[in-house]
Formats: sequence, structure tokens, C-alpha cells
Amino acid sequence: MRRLPSLNGLRAFEAAARHGSFVGAAAELNVTQAAVSRMVRLLEERFGFQLSSAGPTAST
Repeated sequence: MRRLPSLNGLRAFEAAARHGSFVGAAAELNVTQAAVSRMVRLLEERFGFQLSSAGPTAST
């Protein structure tokens, strides 16, 4: 049986994509930037590929 991805992870990823940063997503979701980062990382692990770019100026 296939497990569905985390709804909180999907919300965090969608908000980060819209805001262009984990900080903006965190403010919208009333959580810390670290929490958004962790939710997106867990979602990436679940899907098996990277959803966000990790560069010096990129937050998503």
C-alpha cells in the first residue's frame, strides 16, 4: 500500500514556492524557518528527489 505524502510538508513547500523563501513561508504558517526547512526536506526524502535548490542566495 502506498503512503501519501505529508499534507504539512506539501503546505510548507507550496508556501515556500509562493513566497520565494522559507522565511516567508514560516511567517505565513506561523512556524519557524527551521520547521519549514525540515518539512520540505522530509517531503524530498519521501519523493526521492530534491524539490528546492540549495545555493548561497536561493531559499527554495
